[in-house]
Amino acid sequence: MPKRALIEHRPFLLSAITLALTYFLLRDSALGGIWLMLLKGAGVACLALYAFLRHHGVDARWLGFALVCFALGDAAGQVWPYPALLFAFLGLVLYLGLFLRNPRRNPTSSQKGAAVALLVMTPLLFWLLSGGNMQAAIYGLTLGAMAGAAWMSRFPRYRVGTGAVLIVAAGLLGAASMSAGVFAWWLGWPLYFIGQFLICTGTIQQLKREHRA
Repeated sequence: MPKRALIEHRPFLLSAITLALTYFLLRDSALGGIWLMLLKGAGVACLALYAFLRHHGVDARWLGFALVCFALGDAAGQVWPYPALLFAFLGLVLYLGLFLRNPRRNPTSSQKGAAVALLVMTPLLFWLLSGGNMQAAIYGLTLGAMAGAAWMSRFPRYRVGTGAVLIVAAGLLGAASMSAGVFAWWLGWPLYFIGQFLICTGTIQQLKREHRA
């Protein structure tokens, strides 16, 4: 994305990056409580505002509501893990619906293979990393279906598809955090936020390009 466009026309994207980076730097500090909770959700919330304001079509609103769910899940995750998982699950379902309603025409065999691999391998890895937890496997199945659908959608594959894969990687690191320790804890958030950023910007840019055409 051009630097000038980012600065002049997309202040919510700059705010999202700044807030996500601030949370990353402060999450192990003494800030804690409601402030850290709000800070964690604010980055993706800014992406949701960007989606709502930059395009007014149905797909943009679908994207925006998904990002709202993820933002609520991010914030709730600081204190309430089960509501956080519910919000994240709702966000994934909305993403899945968005990508399924926007299929790519004539996908190649390699694209189909990648989508199937994401659908099959993601829940399997979640199940293995969680020690056979079926709830984790079901969440992994939803996550893998979302990523596979993103890869097969008409949106830019190397932005939206890659973003979805990064969210899968972040989820796997979260599932492995008990054994991977600090490495997974520090790497998971950047992967997750970059993934959300790529999905948001890639989807909106495609919608705006089609609107201008």
